[in-house]
Amino acid sequence: MGSNQRRKSGINLPPTMSESSLHLDAFSPPSLRSISSLPSPRTISNLSSPSKSICSDRFIPCRSSSRLHTFGLIEKASPVKEGGNEAYSRLLKAQLFGADFGCMSPAGSQTSPMSPNKNMLRFKTEHSTPTSPFSQLVLGHDVGFSTEAATPPKPSRKVPKTPHKVLDAPSLQDDFYLNLVDWSSQNVLAVGLGTCVYLWTASNSKVTKLCDLGPNDGVCSVQWTREGSYLSIGTNLGEVQVWDGTQCKRVRTMGGHQTRAGVLAWNSRILSSGSRDRNILMHDLRVPSDFINKLVGHKSEVCGLKWSHDDRELASGGNDNQLLVWNQHSQQPILKLTEHTAAVKAIAWSPHQNGLLASGGGTADRCIRFWSTSNGTQLNHVDTGSQVCNLMWSKNVNEIVSTHGYSQNQIMVWKYPSMSKVATLTGHSLRVLYLAMSPDGQTIVTGAGDETLRFWNVFPSTKTPAPVRDTGVWSLGRTHIR
Repeated sequence: MGSNQRRKSGINLPPTMSESSLHLDAFSPPSLRSISSLPSPRTISNLSSPSKSICSDRFIPCRSSSRLHTFGLIEKASPVKEGGNEAYSRLLKAQLFGADFGCMSPAGSQTSPMSPNKNMLRFKTEHSTPTSPFSQLVLGHDVGFSTEAATPPKPSRKVPKTPHKVLDAPSLQDDFYLNLVDWSSQNVLAVGLGTCVYLWTASNSKVTKLCDLGPNDGVCSVQWTREGSYLSIGTNLGEVQVWDGTQCKRVRTMGGHQTRAGVLAWNSRILSSGSRDRNILMHDLRVPSDFINKLVGHKSEVCGLKWSHDDRELASGGNDNQLLVWNQHSQQPILKLTEHTAAVKAIAWSPHQNGLLASGGGTADRCIRFWSTSNGTQLNHVDTGSQVCNLMWSKNVNEIVSTHGYSQNQIMVWKYPSMSKVATLTGHSLRVLYLAMSPDGQTIVTGAGDETLRFWNVFPSTKTPAPVRDTGVWSLGRTHIR
């Protein structure tokens, strides 16, 4: 009977226990109300005492099995729950990361002080710009510093702005068409002053008077042979004299010009002379005649003359604004270059590239032009802003120096082929009409109508390309050349 009752109740009880001994208390409604009165996550921010809330920490062993969105740790755009748990999320992040966490935001961002960076709590690696300039070396990110910027640029070569020596040169003429200064390969400077030629030995500053042409003549040009032993002199009467520089003796006098011979040029064997009579004469000291060839092509005074380094071509410039190129055996120019709009006195052949010729124009032109004589094309040109009086290439580096007249009377050093300015030197008060270079290629001397010769250290040596020491203004001792 008892077994039947236990079956009806559906409860299996031990034989010693009766169903009447069981007592279950019903779940009363007031208990439900007490549970519902507990603060919800949305109202947790309104608690007066945060210390009464019970917070526990739990290790999350597996990212894939965790439901981080339940706690608002991953901010997802949801149209349903948008803004639903913001207060709870802020408080939770503050508890996890500290009270100052919500106030940290990247510089320049528009984020609220209580809203941290959105990437902070995401399990995602995103490329962001490193804040440290050193991080690019570790992470390989480009933060706006190029490879060139990481390596400091090579400092430009320093060129002293003042001459290291100044010589007084009384009666040095202010005449654009004359060529009165030349520096020999034996380190002797020749200068034409009035009717006389003086030699200044650079090693000991010794001054020697080579000759005096007398009251009826004058010196118009001087030019050393390449070996530096003999000096040619062009006179106002049209003669060309050759002197032994070591013995101070005249070796030869040659005629042929009708008027002044203002420019001279030697190659290995031949001396060329240009004159106001518009002709170019070729002189050979090995034959008794005054000249062996006459080149006719200019329509005005010949004021520029230079042989190429291989002796194959002769370039001539004139007051007719023409630049002509001749070969060894031609009677007519092989090239006629007519781009200049003023007299062409400044001519220079590059020692670094065969067939590269530089020329400069006078006051109305002001340009330095570069030519390829192999095809007669103009490679480049630059407007210098002043009359170009002389051009000379450096022997040691691929640079060129120019001297100028009206209106700035400056000396400029240019890097070729970019034609960027290396230095601009000033000091002469009149046109810088004369230019020569020392045998080692480091020093240039300039002469002007202000009757001074100034020595400038502008080029590095071939062995030590370190900047030339600036001697400063204290060493500007002025010496008389005669």
